[in-house]
Amino acid sequence: QVQLVESGGGLVQPGGSLRLSCVASGSIFRVFSIYTMDWYRQAPGKPRELVATITSGGSTNYAASVKGRFTMSRDNAKNTVYLQMNSLKPEDTAVYYCTTTAQGRRYWGQGTQVTVSS
Repeated sequence: QVQLVESGGGLVQPGGSLRLSCVASGSIFRVFSIYTMDWYRQAPGKPRELVATITSGGSTNYAASVKGRFTMSRDNAKNTVYLQMNSLKPEDTAVYYCTTTAQGRRYWGQGTQVTVSS
């Protein structure tokens, strides 16, 4: 069974930090290192937006709104990607999703809620 499972969300004050994790499981991810992984987020009433991407080679790209504050990384031995989020703002409040394309199909996790509020 193919699964992407996110964790690490929660309630944090503006200026705070959170680290999200996404663990990939299933036979498709036996060689996890070959997959480009993405983090998306969706705020209430807004479309889902791409936040960060990490390639198989470890190169990263970020949305302009999070560049300099968020860092995406991966641990291939653990089939895990991370999203370190610093200097959080209320506008970062959203459900964050881990996703990838494997064997021609897009897989999504269930999402983890991040709420930035005082």
